[in-house]
Amino acid sequence: MIGPMRRLGVDIGGVLIEPADEDADTSFFGAHYLRTPAVDGAFEALAALGPAFDEVHLVSKCGEATERRTREWLAHHDFATRTGIPVERLHFCRTRPDKAPIARRLGLTHFVDDRLEVLGYLDSVPHRYLFRPRPAEVAAHAGLLPRVHRVESWPELAALLRAG
Repeated sequence: MIGPMRRLGVDIGGVLIEPADEDADTSFFGAHYLRTPAVDGAFEALAALGPAFDEVHLVSKCGEATERRTREWLAHHDFATRTGIPVERLHFCRTRPDKAPIARRLGLTHFVDDRLEVLGYLDSVPHRYLFRPRPAEVAAHAGLLPRVHRVESWPELAALLRAG
């Protein structure tokens, strides 16, 4: 018997791409944004998780300029080839709450984000993972913590995603 469909949604900034820092050479918002590193282990984990999910989608909130940079960064780092996630599964929205209707439309069952606020909007997603949260984010939305799995690395996240 075939089980229910499993569809994973993954945020980009702070989950796939290292957060902005003070170094102009490696900050995603600096002139050399293509040099911004991927989060350690992200590409490898997503490639390995492919068989565990029917579909994996990237869902990001950003403005038009950052959307363009993100598309260029993913292409520059050969994301689709390295992970097996096609460009057609890349979705952008302009506000954090807008991730919820995207998740619902795609039928996402699992979602990874570094913002607890965003995970709070995703009522239709039963399995939510908070990735390397900032202390201020946790403090501001602490009431949402019981509804999420908190993870600090891609290896830890991949193990949880494979298990459930």
